[in-house]
Amino acid sequence: MKNIKKNNLQPHLKRTWCIPKVDGAFLAKMEKLLDLYAQPYDPDYPVVCFDERPCFLIGDKVEPIAMQTGVVAKEHYSYSKNGSCCLLAMIEPLTGKRVAQVYNQRTKKEYTLFMQEIAAAYPTARKIRIVQDNLNTHNTGSFYEHLPADQAFALAERFEPYYTPISSSWLNMIEIEFSALSKQCLNRRIPSIEKLAKEVLAIIKHRNDKAILIIWQFSIKTARIKLATKYEKVNQQNTISVNI
Repeated sequence: MKNIKKNNLQPHLKRTWCIPKVDGAFLAKMEKLLDLYAQPYDPDYPVVCFDERPCFLIGDKVEPIAMQTGVVAKEHYSYSKNGSCCLLAMIEPLTGKRVAQVYNQRTKKEYTLFMQEIAAAYPTARKIRIVQDNLNTHNTGSFYEHLPADQAFALAERFEPYYTPISSSWLNMIEIEFSALSKQCLNRRIPSIEKLAKEVLAIIKHRNDKAILIIWQFSIKTARIKLATKYEKVNQQNTISVNI
């Protein structure tokens, strides 16, 4: 039998990635967002970041074994699938203000309902500058399909949308909040939408009470250095020496 030599291959492991197309449109959207993030706090024009996160409802078929001193908690490998729901959330990075809601699904209706919640959270703001992705429901046309025209127009006028480049959710600061929620709650088995909503909203309240901010450090200047080759590929006139 032939001996198999050891090597550094790890066939049991894999990673996924998503590489966006870096063209002029990508750079334009990215720099518009980074310029927005660099603006000082203005209560008349708050900057908020919004997105949705699907959540699968998973229950235990066998009662888990609770942790004890020196012994980790244990759960049985079998589980029950109880459907799914969707978490819609928003954060204002400079103040630590959060709004969140859990819905059975994510359609234009839920998007409209949540935008109404955000608008109500900023009753005196002249414009709410909202960062979001390019999902087909994320536009003011959704309002007109679920509200009378006058209400839809009034709601649309409350917002000034900023869209992330395609496949670039890392530019949306709400993803940092989702990461924190996943570590504290969402990455374990939760069997019902009621329990998930109760736990998520309790964590959101706690983080609101502590006013946990997000300190964003990726600037236009940093982008032009880190992505210098991408800038030059889009336009050979772009060089580090003349653009930073």
